[in-house]
Amino acid sequence: MTYKIIGDSCLDLTDELKKDPHFQTVPLTLQVGNAQITDDETFDQKNFLELVRQCPQCPQSACPSPDCFKEAFECEAENIFVITISEHLSGGYNSAMVAKQLYEEEHGEGEKNIAVFSSDSASSGQLNMALFIQDLCKENTPFDEIVRKTRKFRDEMGTYFVLETLDTLRKNGRLTGLQAFFATALNIKPIMSAEKGVIIKLDQARGINKALSRMCDIIDKNIKSPEEKRLIIAHCNNEKRAELVKEEMEKRAQFKEIIITKTAGVATLYANDGGVIVAV
Repeated sequence: MTYKIIGDSCLDLTDELKKDPHFQTVPLTLQVGNAQITDDETFDQKNFLELVRQCPQCPQSACPSPDCFKEAFECEAENIFVITISEHLSGGYNSAMVAKQLYEEEHGEGEKNIAVFSSDSASSGQLNMALFIQDLCKENTPFDEIVRKTRKFRDEMGTYFVLETLDTLRKNGRLTGLQAFFATALNIKPIMSAEKGVIIKLDQARGINKALSRMCDIIDKNIKSPEEKRLIIAHCNNEKRAELVKEEMEKRAQFKEIIITKTAGVATLYANDGGVIVAV
């Protein structure tokens, strides 16, 4: 089967996967003060983090337009799978759904198969779903079965993260329903997760390393059949922390595969310098 897996630019592909023609990302736009940055291959993380540090305003993001997604559908692949950041965090899912409708109106509904998934996650969670879909495509699994299995996979997947600060998420209204967390002076770091795409707090610890270790304990407690699963670790400008999480998880369980990837622009904006996002 011919296929393409398309994500918004919060799908944090590894350097190797960026070279794979089966994958494509559609960039969001990032706004830092007066600077507007396209989250594509030109994204400079070091420069972006410095802009954020110097800017008194909170950075923001804007999802791709339906036309941007629709343009990505104009390819030779017969089967298109779109994975967006959680619809509770961005308008990307709605934009991709509009693009699907526009494409089918123009080309006819049966011209190709298009499935759009809100990941109920971000970053490493989107990558985990993308690799799951690719596995099924390589096995020549029928399109409708891939859609069904991917929805089940998404609903059973866990996303966990520890950030240096929640300020960007809070200021951008991404912590709706969650009590604001102010413990910076005490160096208290919350361990966060997602419940049906909505951010929740699981626990907390003093200091980033203790918080990462506690996150690993929680993952180990919640995971079932780890030998059948991938563990995806995304980090924002701190590979050492990602390697620490990998080592801690290897002590606790045997996984099918552990992959470390770097955050691109969107996840960098929200995770901030030093953040770690895990999906399994």
